[in-house]
Amino acid sequence: MNMAPLHSPERSAIRSFDGCWTCRLRRKKCDERRPICGTCDTLYITCHYSPEKPEWMDGGVRQREMADQIKAEVKESADRRRWKRVIHASGSVPETDTTITAGPVGLSEQLPSDQPPWTNAAAASLTNGEAARAQLAIPNCRLESRNHNVNGTTMSQSDYILFSFYLEHLLPFLFPFYRPPALQGGRAWIMELMLNSPVMRQATLCQSSYFFSVIHGSNDCASLDALVGARTRDAFAILRQSIQSIGDSDINEQLHDAARTLVSILQLQRFEVAIMSFQNCQPHLNAAVALFKRLMEDVGGVKAVGPRLAYDTVLRHLGPSTRILPTDNFQVPNAEQAAFSFASTLVILDDIITSTVSQEEPKLYEYHRHLLDDADSPINAEAVVGCRNWILLGVSEIARLDAWKQRCKRAGSLDMMELVRRASPIKSLLETGLARLDIEPVKSTRGVGVLLSIFLGNSGQGPVSLCQKTLAIPVWAHAALLYLFVVVSGWQPRSAEVAYHVTKILDILTNGVEPPGLLRAIVWPFCIAGFLAQPHDEWRFRKLVHDLQPLSVFGTARKALELMENIWRDRDAENSINFDLGTLFSSPGELILLV
Repeated sequence: MNMAPLHSPERSAIRSFDGCWTCRLRRKKCDERRPICGTCDTLYITCHYSPEKPEWMDGGVRQREMADQIKAEVKESADRRRWKRVIHASGSVPETDTTITAGPVGLSEQLPSDQPPWTNAAAASLTNGEAARAQLAIPNCRLESRNHNVNGTTMSQSDYILFSFYLEHLLPFLFPFYRPPALQGGRAWIMELMLNSPVMRQATLCQSSYFFSVIHGSNDCASLDALVGARTRDAFAILRQSIQSIGDSDINEQLHDAARTLVSILQLQRFEVAIMSFQNCQPHLNAAVALFKRLMEDVGGVKAVGPRLAYDTVLRHLGPSTRILPTDNFQVPNAEQAAFSFASTLVILDDIITSTVSQEEPKLYEYHRHLLDDADSPINAEAVVGCRNWILLGVSEIARLDAWKQRCKRAGSLDMMELVRRASPIKSLLETGLARLDIEPVKSTRGVGVLLSIFLGNSGQGPVSLCQKTLAIPVWAHAALLYLFVVVSGWQPRSAEVAYHVTKILDILTNGVEPPGLLRAIVWPFCIAGFLAQPHDEWRFRKLVHDLQPLSVFGTARKALELMENIWRDRDAENSINFDLGTLFSSPGELILLV
């Protein structure tokens, strides 16, 4: 008869009798903290907790499989633990958790009028950085090769390799829907800023160094930590220096630097959330929102001409556009114009998603209708993040409605009939848009697109990208309707309407999204659906996340599943009827920004 080894999971004594099942399975002491114990939190692994013994804790095959899965999680999270050590060493994140609640508006009321409101917001996230260095010294990790001088900065072959890695692999990973047409300049603006802007260059090198080290999988962790740490310190230090420089001068004199700084802030924001580091989300967003508003106010003159004309004015001042052929009038946006357009989309998206978590009106709400709700809108969210403008506008309106509801509840004056009245046009907007998607024809690729495809071959610039956008859009729309349902009707996961939208999202994600990594670009809708999922669908959500490898670079998807697991454990609790997105996304000291 085969006997299990003495120390196998099914034969081992359990060290913790009241702790989470993860610690019991690992035979570790559990501090019994809820919803995530200290041990699991430190290791960034799934904390399985429930009053009842889980089915997989069977002392047999299923228990061994779960033990192997948790061991794999511990190993997989090693990259993230290394990153946290590097970030702490760089001084870019405080050692202790701090909850930052004051956004740019609140700060502007507390600061002297001659001090830009976003200076302190940025300082809150970028403190203790070393003085920015014009040249980056990398200890023994740098390739031995020729060095080149670019605008006074020494560039090595390794820098160019990391730039290429970013453009060819990392940018499509972080922004899979962003495929600007070649005849509009493509991604050339990113290359130009990497070469000519110190803040953009260091932001890029920081990200590329980390992801390159993950892919490389070297056993020389000390050297990799030194490499990534040096890049990180320089990125945050130069960003902080750039922010302070803009804050100390007339922004019209620093206009191009302001556009580069804005896009660099949001670049680092995406980098950090991709690896499940959320401590800087709020201060980074505060800085980006305040910088965007200052550009619109001081350069665009928004108070006099309105948001739309102000936006066009900023773009015009960032010009002139670039002429491609000397004998032709055909022009494309220059690097700073493209950077501002790209960053504007991201800061508006982040502001809207943050408002769904904070249950406060979006800080940029006054801009949303003018920049998103127009047939000739200057912002095309679909081209950058795969979500149509009308959906983002709908989510913005729901967030504003939720903020109104919370204010009324605190004042004891909530009128449910008025809540329903305000929600009706939002629901109509979303349902009408969703119905149009079902009959929307596929866009033609004839003309210049066909000629260009001869050069592109099978690079995925055309039909694949279009297909995935077509799938992502209804996922966003269904999630927005789920969000509206929760705001109006409360927590009703067994509602037939809720089940319909959850099923639609699951079917699209399960059967249509290829490659699976695209899930990270639509993780907010994914998380909303997961919160409201029925028990029999939980495994489908878990599988979607566990299929993403390596998990260390899919931080938002992993965080979303972690939040779902917490809700699934407590779905039958007495207070579950009072659940809302604010409580579901709550995390002390952090803003959970799933973008």
